Amino acid sequence: MTNTLKNFPIVCVGGSAGGLDAYSRLLQNLPSDMGAAIVIVNHITIMPTQLHEVLPRYTKMPVELITERLQITANRVFIIPANRDLHVVAGEFRLLPISKPRGWSDVITVFLRSLTLHWDGKLIAVIVSGFDGDGAAALCGIKEVGGITIA
Repeated sequence: MTNTLKNFPIVCVGGSAGGLDAYSRLLQNLPSDMGAAIVIVNHITIMPTQLHEVLPRYTKMPVELITERLQITANRVFIIPANRDLHVVAGEFRLLPISKPRGWSDVITVFLRSLTLHWDGKLIAVIVSGFDGDGAAALCGIKEVGGITIA
């Protein structure tokens, strides 16, 4: 397997049930050729997501539900599937069984920590809504590697 290191930015947008309005407004205002991958990590995991069907109305970028070993590319919006932890390895998404199956999941935190370890490009983390602190602890790691955080 070729280790294809990527150096474009990843923008992780983390949220929960209240995130749809923020996701749609954000996408409406981003250019389709901005040169970054947008990854929406919604921590509502009890039902399958429909964000990949709803959000294309708000952007010209392709919107895709993440599958195992999907290549990360710029100028595209990626959506985490339900009940999976999301990781990054060698420029690809990796999906694992959710590590916190009871209570509020911490899928945003898991993904942000993976990014700090395995992504060579710039990191931007935006937390638009949430519960139980998912993502909050990992924001410090994003800052430590020179990334930008917005909550």
